[in-house]
Amino acid sequence: MSQSLSSNRQLLLTSRPHGRPSVDNFYLANTPIPTPAQGEVLLRTVFLSIDPYMRGRMSDAESYAAPVALGETMVGGTVSRVVSSNLDGFSKGDWVVGFSGWQDYALSNGQGLVKLPASLVEPSHALGILGMPGFTAYMGLLDIGKPQAGETVVVAAATGPVGATVGQIAKIKGARAVGVAGGPEKCRFAVETLGFDACIDHKAPDFAEQLKAACADGIDVYFENVGGKVFDAVMPLLNTKARIPLCGMVSMYNSTGLPDGPDRLSLLMGTLLKKRISVKGFIVFDDYGPEMPGFMKEMGQWLSEGKIHYREQRVEDLEQAPKALCDVLEGNNFGKLVVRVGPDDLT
Repeated sequence: MSQSLSSNRQLLLTSRPHGRPSVDNFYLANTPIPTPAQGEVLLRTVFLSIDPYMRGRMSDAESYAAPVALGETMVGGTVSRVVSSNLDGFSKGDWVVGFSGWQDYALSNGQGLVKLPASLVEPSHALGILGMPGFTAYMGLLDIGKPQAGETVVVAAATGPVGATVGQIAKIKGARAVGVAGGPEKCRFAVETLGFDACIDHKAPDFAEQLKAACADGIDVYFENVGGKVFDAVMPLLNTKARIPLCGMVSMYNSTGLPDGPDRLSLLMGTLLKKRISVKGFIVFDDYGPEMPGFMKEMGQWLSEGKIHYREQRVEDLEQAPKALCDVLEGNNFGKLVVRVGPDDLT
């Protein structure tokens, strides 16, 4: 079923996953298109962002943000067109980025809604390199990682929207960039297109040995967004006074308990102490929201100068969003994954 002018498709969260999520956790509903009141705009979703954090919103475990209630529309960042407006500053046809969630149409009072410049050739980039993932890479690496020329920066999920940006910014700052990715194709892309100095396939049986060889002088900055066996290989290579921006732990998002094996907490804490390593978690908009305009300006300049390369993977139709999320959590995407929910223009 495609987007229409007569009804609003909504993907509702109807059950909480135990372990890996599935398409069965969602229900496709068809509801009337809402009517904007005074001070509101009606938005039609064109692009929907698919991101790992969504797994956390499906759970009712305590976190930094409230979970999606059962029976409610799944959350997500969106790029939309204004259908009609009763709100000053927004007009019919405007491109906007917001948080309308997994549905065709939504109302907004303007809070958190940002009008996109007419000069933006690819509006979907506001969900990726010029949006939350790019901003996350930029602030986490530069404010927490603080890479210096000649240092070694390691990042996992190196061809994803955050990891790819981390590595390229590291190169701009004069550091060595070593990526970790799943499979030879992704590793080649990281080196040949993104400009990483090396990229190691975490599926290789000798992954830890390959990573050690690629980081002969140790690791000064590890941008953490995966955890698991990647961090196990990274930890002994961390240099004194290394910095770890803690962005996410996607390898654990579907876990139902602690991993098997011995308790290594004492080893970790001892390493952090002896090497005086800094670890700082961050939630990008909560911690760095006012820095967004500066990021947009500098990232836009890097893109125009060809210093940053960006890969986007598109999936067609809203109904594919649940499977797309499963693919992201399994690492089956290649680049930033967005769902094209509807056409640029619908007449």
